[in-house]
Amino acid sequence: MKTPGSLFLTGPMGAGKSTIGRQLSKQLDLPFHDSDHEIEARTGVNIPLIFDLEGEAGFRKRESVVIDELTQLAGIVLATGGGAILDPANREHLGNRGKVIYLHASVNQQLKRTRMDRNRPLLQTEDPRARLEELMAIRDPLYREIASIVIDTDGMRVRDVVKKILEMLE
Repeated sequence: MKTPGSLFLTGPMGAGKSTIGRQLSKQLDLPFHDSDHEIEARTGVNIPLIFDLEGEAGFRKRESVVIDELTQLAGIVLATGGGAILDPANREHLGNRGKVIYLHASVNQQLKRTRMDRNRPLLQTEDPRARLEELMAIRDPLYREIASIVIDTDGMRVRDVVKKILEMLE
């Protein structure tokens, strides 16, 4: 397969962006980047602490800088944070600088995959289901707006999602 250029994985928390991105990058022999991990590496602290100190707005500013920089790299696989698509500039960078793959996951699947993860500040609430439903109502149309490929990851194994992406890229 010829190298597809840069691939940007979007989708909600729990969709498997980082895990699938790492496997996809191995299959395609492309460097892998994760915008959330890049933010943590640059700040030296985890995302929940950034949210505590700077709020979501402060985190989103940092995220926009990282998305802009990473999407300018050629021939990479990038896993974005679930809310990266909220910023119109991020959507423009992602949509114009590579192929966007939206990894869709239902709220039930997201709950199952994130229930034990304390590293997700937006889910530190009394009703995580309601929060995920609210986030999906806002974000799903934005993910779809810029996606070249949409894959439903519910009940799928990582290798099967990667295989499906590779088939769709051919």
